[in-house]
Parts: sequence; structure tokens; C-alpha cells
Amino acid sequence: MKRLLSKLLKLLVQAFEAVIDRPIEENWREFWHSRSLLGWALAAVLGIAAAYATILFRLAIASVQWSWLGTFGEGTASAAAAMPWWLILGGPTVAGIIVGLGIKFLMPMGRTESVSDVIEAGALRAGHMPLKTGIYSAILTAISLGGGASAGREGPAVHLGATLSAYAVKKFKFNPEWGRILLACGVAGAVTASFNAPIAGVLFAHEIILGHYALRAFVPVSIASVAATSVARFHLGDFPAFTLPHYSLTSYFEFPAFALLGLLAAAVAITFMASVIYADKIARAIDVPTWIRPVIGGVIVGVIALFVPEVLGVGYEATDNALKQSYTLSFLIVLLVAKIVATAVTLASRFGGGIFSPSLYLGAMAGGAFGIIAAYAFPDMASAHGFYAVVGMGAVAAAVLGAPLSTTLIVFELTADYEVTIALLLANAIATALTQATIGKSFFHWQLEQRGVHLQEGPHRRVMMSIHVRDVMTRFDQAHPYSEDAPRLVNTSQDAVRLHPHDRLNRALDVMDAHGLDHLPVCETHEPEIAIGRVTRVAALKALADGLIAASREEHH
Repeated sequence: MKRLLSKLLKLLVQAFEAVIDRPIEENWREFWHSRSLLGWALAAVLGIAAAYATILFRLAIASVQWSWLGTFGEGTASAAAAMPWWLILGGPTVAGIIVGLGIKFLMPMGRTESVSDVIEAGALRAGHMPLKTGIYSAILTAISLGGGASAGREGPAVHLGATLSAYAVKKFKFNPEWGRILLACGVAGAVTASFNAPIAGVLFAHEIILGHYALRAFVPVSIASVAATSVARFHLGDFPAFTLPHYSLTSYFEFPAFALLGLLAAAVAITFMASVIYADKIARAIDVPTWIRPVIGGVIVGVIALFVPEVLGVGYEATDNALKQSYTLSFLIVLLVAKIVATAVTLASRFGGGIFSPSLYLGAMAGGAFGIIAAYAFPDMASAHGFYAVVGMGAVAAAVLGAPLSTTLIVFELTADYEVTIALLLANAIATALTQATIGKSFFHWQLEQRGVHLQEGPHRRVMMSIHVRDVMTRFDQAHPYSEDAPRLVNTSQDAVRLHPHDRLNRALDVMDAHGLDHLPVCETHEPEIAIGRVTRVAALKALADGLIAASREEHH
């Protein structure tokens, strides 16, 4: 009987292999060598770790907040309204002093880190990020937000989750592809834990960090998101970040109004991003020590909070009130303007924090104000202005972050309302398209471009920036056409035709194109007159082609 069953099983396997035109054993061998099982198991661990890190990060913010406002909850504005003026002014200022000193002595780049650093690590560093810097950044950001700085906590939580993933990548020596995937796992876990929105966590990791959707990445990222959901719901409960009343769409004739709301959301997103960019330029132009910047920013935010305490911290209380229709039209506009100014000052002054929460805040205020005007103009047709606030919240966030799918899913998981999602899709599409047409990039990519990292031009740009001259150069102690005169002297006056080992491939190709050369000498930075090797155009183009093939395989496998 056993022999019969064995033969039958063998025949079935052979028949199946004939259909798929490949031996099953070969598929499993490839699967095993790709370390997928280890990657899946580690994805679950990283999802849990990211969720706990996010919870601890929120507790750290709440603890700092309690030290001067006396509350652990989201009610920062209510608590601040009952405090004396000197405490409201002093909270952000003292936080600025601590953060400024922390940046000076702990942060090598002179700033805290954020989602843009995670994108850069995934695109150019195979998922590698320093653990110590990530932890210091999280601590300084917790002090910033707990001390009243007007910024978001989701972006820093994403960075913290990614930092833990990067440590695991280094520890287990994963290849660059798995390094990026596991980085996305930590990001998905952090987003999931922040919003209690597992589907949005998966999409955010693909849309923002990986920049593509592939089956090999989808499985571990989904595992990480589910694991993070279990932790978040066990400790925080089975409810979303915002508890919303049930709003319903009054009429499908309202869709032109939602298209107009998309235009307004684009205007708010563009104004917000332009304000942050302009404030950053002003801050760079002012010649003061880096550690003083958060102190100055803290004083300015404190002065704004004396009149509008709703700008303090993450601002979820004010956002929640706008979604529940608790504010008048004039106050919504005041909060919109005050939050833009406070957040621009916060980020320009080097406080730690993200832009997710401020984007949601601004969208809720803009949408609520638009809804009140719509109800006044068309009282029988307009939905509740809280409905418009929900749509506006998602549309502004989508335009600023450049993540329309993720924000749509976040709002859907917050509301579980299909009608809201339909309206949001329309507003998201218009807001994102107009913002991209005007500014040309998301906020994260603007941050990257400030550091000379241009990733929006396509995968070829990412590949060229991820390969260094040292990876493709031929050293003069090896066989090559110039072995007879190595090391070769280079004319020190011709700086434009000299490369260094740490230069990126895009610079090598640009210089060769500009001078019509087929090869370039490579010199050490400390000895610019001595050539230690050379880079040929053929070697550079081959490295680019190999990188593009690997990127295409990663995106479609």
C-alpha cells in the first residue's frame, strides 16, 4: 500500500512539474537559498519590535508632556489653557535647550532624523542605518513633541521601527534586497501601531519606502503588519487613532464639491510645504550655532501657543474636535494659519518631529471650513461639515506625503465608511496631482534633495547613486593598460577630471560625458596628485546596466 501511494504521489509530482515546466525541488531549493523563511520569521519579530517601540515612544512623549502640562493624554490644548503664561512660554523653550544640546553632542548630522532618512537608507544603503543615532533621534524627538514642538509623531516612529530593522539586517547579514524588505517591515509595523491600520501600514511601506509592489516584499511586510496589529490592539485596544461620529453622504451630486475640496487641499498642502521650505531657507541664512536654533524656535512656538494653545505638540485634540464639528468657521481658519506657522518654525529650528500629524490637522481644519461654507451655500444638499473634514484630512496628507493610496486606506480603516473613501479618492487624486505639478515632489523628496539626493528621476538615478567609484574602479596594482607608470601623476589644476573612491557612479558618468573621456583617474582625497586607479566608461555603464537589471528583478519578483 505504501509503495502504491508513493508511486501515485510521484506520478502526481511529475504531472505537476510537466505543467509548470520546472522541477518542484528546484523551486524549493531556490526558495530556501533566498532565506525567505528566515526573512518571514524575522518580519514577525520586527513587526512586534516596531509596535512596542512605537508604544514606548508615545509613552516617552506623554511623560515629557506630563512634566509641564500635568496630563498624559492627547488634551494638550485643554491642559495648556489652564496653565500660567510663563509655563506655556517656558515649556517649548526648555525643550529647545535640551534638544539643541542633544543635537550638538549626539547627532553627527546636526539634526534629528525622519522618514526621508529611511527612504535614503533603503534606496542607497541597502537598508543600513546606525542604531545609536536612531535611538538618540527618538529620544530628542520625544522631548521635542512632549515639550510642545508643533510636529508629528508618526514619522519619528517610522524611523525608530526602521532603525530596529536595520540592526537586524546587519546582524543577520542579509543581502541588499532583503535589507530593503526588512526595513519596510519595521516601517509597516510602526505605521500600523500608530493608526491601528494594518492595511495602510503595508501600503505605506511599499508606496513610500520601497517605491514598488512585489510579491517577495508583500508577504513579509504583511506578516510584520499583522504582528504589529496584535501588539497594538492588545495594549491600546481595538480602536483607531480618531474616534469619529458616523457621517453619511447626503447626495451623490456633492462630488463636484469634493473636487473643489481637492483644489483647496492642494492649496493648503502647497502653502504648508512652501512655508516649511521658506522657513528652512531663512533658518539656514541666519548665522547662529545649530544648538541655539531649537531654543529660538521654542520661544516662537511658545508665543504662538499663548494665543492658540491648539498648536502645541501633535495636535490630535484639535484635529479630533474639528472632525466632531466642535469649531466655528473663523476658529478653523485661525487654527489653520497658526498651525502652518508653528510647524514651519518647529521644523526649521531643528526640533524633532514629522509632518504626518500636522498634515492631518491642516486637512481637518480646511475640510471643516469648506464644509461649513458648503452647508451655508447648499443647505439641503451638503453633508455634515465633519464629513468634509475627514475628506480634507486625507487629501492634504496625501498631497504632502505623496502617498495617496496609503492615506486613503488610513481614512478607510479609521471610518470603515465606503462613501467617505469614494469622496476621498476624488479629492486625493486632485490634491496630489496639483501639488506635484506645482512643487514637483513630496515633502520627503524635498528633504532628500536638500542633501543632494535625487531619487525622483527614476530607478536609474537610484542605481547610479547607490554605486560608488570604488565599486567599479581598477586599481593600479592590478593588470591594466597603465601598469607601467603606476602610480600615475595627475595634474592638480584639473579638479574637474579627477574622481575619488567615495564618489558616486553618476558623477563619474557626468564628468566623462562633459569632457568626452573614456576613462578617469581615481585619487585618494588626502593625496589628490597621485592616481591609485581608474574608472572606464565601459565599466561604469556595465555597473549601471547590472544595477538596473537587479532593480527590475527585485521590483517584479
